[in-house]
Amino acid sequence: MKYEDREAFEKSNPFGTGEANTAYAKFFVGDSFLNPLTDPKSGLFAANVTFEPGCRNNWHIHHAAKGGGQLLLCTAGEGWYQEAGKPAVSLHEGSVVMIPAGVKHWHGAKKDSWFSHIAVEVPGEECRNEWCEPVSDEKYGKP
Repeated sequence: MKYEDREAFEKSNPFGTGEANTAYAKFFVGDSFLNPLTDPKSGLFAANVTFEPGCRNNWHIHHAAKGGGQLLLCTAGEGWYQEAGKPAVSLHEGSVVMIPAGVKHWHGAKKDSWFSHIAVEVPGEECRNEWCEPVSDEKYGKP
């Protein structure tokens, strides 16, 4: 379901919007918010990430020598997920995306809806993220 209105979206966002995602703002077009659900030191990090309408993260890659990757569990609103060289996939409440290590991709809100997903960092060996170029307005507008 699309949510252009933040107040209506907040009522449907079960894991909460959290705080402004200032630590990673340079890797996003638009404003995002982060609500950590687990302690990163626990070995499994999960956070609810919320995107304002039109917000998306840069292209990025989750690297790992073994295991790793990312799991997205979409919880509220509507968004996009795209892997390099493939068409964008529409996301909504209940969508699940498993992103293997080494796959260049981006994800974010549709231009007319708030969007949240739980992002889970899949455990692995020698895991690290590589942030790449922003998703251009032209590329974002043509999913």
